[in-house]
Amino acid sequence: MLAFVPAALFLLLFGASVREDRRRFRNAVYLGLTFIFTSLGLLSQVRHLPHGLATAVVALVLLVPVLGTLALGVFLISNGLTMIRKEGRSPATLLSFAAGVGIFLLISFVLVTANTGPPALDAVVVCVVFLAAYVSFLFLCFLAYAYLYGRIRVRGDVDYVVLLGSGLVGGDRVPPLLASRLRKGREIHDAQIARGGRVPLLLASGGKGSDEKLPEARAMADWLIAEGVPEEHLRLEDRSRTTEENLEFSRAVMEADDPGYRCVVVTNNFHAFRAAMMARKAGVNGQVLGSPTAKYFWPSATIREFVAVFWEHRIANLGICGSIIALTAVLALAGG
Repeated sequence: MLAFVPAALFLLLFGASVREDRRRFRNAVYLGLTFIFTSLGLLSQVRHLPHGLATAVVALVLLVPVLGTLALGVFLISNGLTMIRKEGRSPATLLSFAAGVGIFLLISFVLVTANTGPPALDAVVVCVVFLAAYVSFLFLCFLAYAYLYGRIRVRGDVDYVVLLGSGLVGGDRVPPLLASRLRKGREIHDAQIARGGRVPLLLASGGKGSDEKLPEARAMADWLIAEGVPEEHLRLEDRSRTTEENLEFSRAVMEADDPGYRCVVVTNNFHAFRAAMMARKAGVNGQVLGSPTAKYFWPSATIREFVAVFWEHRIANLGICGSIIALTAVLALAGG
C-alpha cells in the first residue's frame, strides 16, 4: 500500500486547498497529481493481480490515454470545421482546429524522427515530448477541475448577483452569449426569493466600448426589465472595460453598500473557473457560476481560457519549460 501514499498525500492537499478556497489553480494541479500517482500505484501492483484484472489495469492506465489522445485530435478537428462553418475564419475560431492538427503533427514528428537520426535530433524529440506532456498535463488538470468547479451551487443567502458584460451587438443590443448570463442571473435571483431569503440585487457590470452606443450595464438592465425584473432590484456598474475591472469595480460598489456582503458572479460556463481565479485576486467575496454556452463553441473557448491561465502563471510555467529544455540539452551533451 506504500505505492499509494503519494496519491493519498496529494488527495489530502487537494481537499485542504479546496476547503481553503475553491478558486485556486493549484487545486487543479493537486487533482491531476492525485490521478497520476494513483495510476502509478496501480501499475506497481499489476504483478500481484489476477491476469484478467492486471490486463484491465494496464489497458486503463496506458491504452486509454493513447486512444483518448487520438480521439481528442479527431474531435478537435471536427469541432474546428464546425466553428469555421458557423463563426467564420478568425484566430479565435481556428483554435480547436489548430489544436487537433497539432496533436497529429506532434505524433507524426515523434514517429518519423525518433531513433532515426543523430543523438541531437533524439534529444530534440525527447524535449518536445516532455514539453507537450507538461502542457497537456496542465490542460487536463484545468479541464477536469473547471468541470468540477462548474458543479457548485448557491448555498445560503446572497446580497448580489454580479452579471459580467461581454459586449453588445450593433452597439446597443444584448447578444445570445450575454443573454445566457442574464437568464442565469435571473434564475439565481428568483430562486433566492422563492426560498424565502433576502432579495439580492442584480448588479450589471460593463462600461461603454468605443463601438457601443451605451454602457453594457445599461443594455443589460434594460433587457432584464423587459423580462420582468423590477427596476429596484437592479444596480449598475458602468465604468469597467475588462473582466478584471468588472470584478474590481463591482466589489467597490458592493463594499460601499455592505462591507460584509456575499455575492455570486455569473459568466459563461467556459469562463467560470478563470473568472473565479480573477475574483479571488480582486478580493471579491463570492463564487462564480457559469451559464450555458453553445456546445460547438465550448472547445475553442476552453482552449483560449487555458492559454490565458497558462500565461497568467507564465513565470512558473516558462521556468519549468526552460528547465526541461536545459535538462534535455545537458543529457544530450553528456550522451554525445
